[in-house]
Amino acid sequence: MSNQEGKRTPLYEEHLAAGARMVEFGGWLMPVQYTGILEEHQAVRTQAGLFDVSHMGEIEIKGPDAFSLIQQLITNDASLARGDRVIYSPMCYPDGGTVDDILVYPQGEDKYLLVVNAANTAKDLEWIQKQAEEGGADAVITDLSSATVQLALQGPEAAAILQPLTDVNLQDLGYYRWTRGRVQGIYCLISRTGYTGEDGFELYLDPAEGPQMWRGLLEAGRDRGLKPCGLGARDVLRLEAALPLYGHELGPHITPVEAGLGRFIRPEKGEFNGREVLKQQKEVGPPRRLVGLVMQDRGIPRPDYPVSRGDKVVGRVTSGSFAPALGKNIALALVEKGYALEGEELTVNIRGREHPAQVVPLPFYSRKKKGVS
Repeated sequence: MSNQEGKRTPLYEEHLAAGARMVEFGGWLMPVQYTGILEEHQAVRTQAGLFDVSHMGEIEIKGPDAFSLIQQLITNDASLARGDRVIYSPMCYPDGGTVDDILVYPQGEDKYLLVVNAANTAKDLEWIQKQAEEGGADAVITDLSSATVQLALQGPEAAAILQPLTDVNLQDLGYYRWTRGRVQGIYCLISRTGYTGEDGFELYLDPAEGPQMWRGLLEAGRDRGLKPCGLGARDVLRLEAALPLYGHELGPHITPVEAGLGRFIRPEKGEFNGREVLKQQKEVGPPRRLVGLVMQDRGIPRPDYPVSRGDKVVGRVTSGSFAPALGKNIALALVEKGYALEGEELTVNIRGREHPAQVVPLPFYSRKKKGVS
């Protein structure tokens, strides 16, 4: 395993010691699984899982024009990112295609932290710098990715595991809120966010403290069923929760409106990249829509498989998998708007054969409903 190519997070040796199977993802060597995807998925849905997500990128923007630059870059309203409030937002090109989807953390006056997708970090940094230069923004843009370890503690037991270890009252930390404090004596940014559809926390800390934090959390959570989890389980969890993955549900040729993210687009805030296209799509509807499909047989849909109605190809699968929470095979697919209605009977071409699928409401799973939508 050690001769694989790719960047390594500060927890690489911890993963090897735990028997993880490592794969390349976004230029990084990351654990895809430890004991198995199904077992790790079950841990997060019923107890808790711990993920190394240090491959994610962190970009700081600070200076007098930091706010106005971010307002130009993102589709959501940056004025909502204030105090302890985190916001999620697509970041778009002028034609409405998606550069990335990111989190924005306010860090005091004229200072913000952007959390971006691993494979997009270099591209995003270049795009942000280009936008700043073209707009003459008085702002300093810094890549903090190598100075940050990010861990995600996710699942219904996450708060019970974390609370005895921290000086922060987690009951006061609402969803999409953040604070700074100590966990196991280690200073970190604590955010009530995640990518699994469950309650949970993301911790940002100094890379030198990463292995100690990882080991300490796993030890402290053992009696509550905490397990180390890989990217395989994370992908299934986010798919069940219908959370988009860049390169699948989002990309340069997919707008956030098509991807079902219209609620994160705020044309009323003023000018931003892609505003006119996205405003029009919100008003009249996009040409394609992201839908949920539940397979009606045992076929497993995979990305780029054609979706049809009769003899007509009407779209493509963006993500697909067996969904343990449902006991069924599911997919997200971009289809022509005329075929995106709930209950629509479509087919997915899997290795040359048409397999029946039905359009269902999203998400497939939510922790409130604890099951199929």
